[in-house]
Amino acid sequence: KHEHLPLQSDIGNRINVFQLGGANITPLAGFSLQARVLRRENYRLDAGAEFSPIDLALGWGPMAEPGMATKLNVSQSGRFYRCSWGNEGPPIPLETIISHSANMHLVPGNQGILNTLEKVSADDVVELDGWLIRIEKNDGWRWQSSMTREDSGGGACELFYVCAVTIER
Repeated sequence: KHEHLPLQSDIGNRINVFQLGGANITPLAGFSLQARVLRRENYRLDAGAEFSPIDLALGWGPMAEPGMATKLNVSQSGRFYRCSWGNEGPPIPLETIISHSANMHLVPGNQGILNTLEKVSADDVVELDGWLIRIEKNDGWRWQSSMTREDSGGGACELFYVCAVTIER
């Protein structure tokens, strides 16, 4: 059911830079996906928390199968998501895990979206629509989204300005 790959669309210069919390937000691409929540983590104290209070580790395609998060022992900390497994190895190929899951730093577009995101739990299926973005503060601090689903490690997470969210239970 949740086999659709995330959709990323070129927006050119059609969406202007805008301000949020004293920072410039630059939309980089349109982005939408339907995925299973493998795990969620709230952030309150790190540098990005004022923009992105919630990270969701999301899986689509084979990674959206019910129970996959348990089979893979999914964990989150320090804005990263990790999978581990026992001696039997991963239940699906590592390349599939990498290309069909991601840790997404969610920047809610408004209070209503934040309220809905706060209700999201592990194993929910969510539909999210918005933009992949770059955040730049006047003091030089900057945070930018990955633009591919094929990467892993530092810089591989999506920084996702969420304009719409639906939770399926």
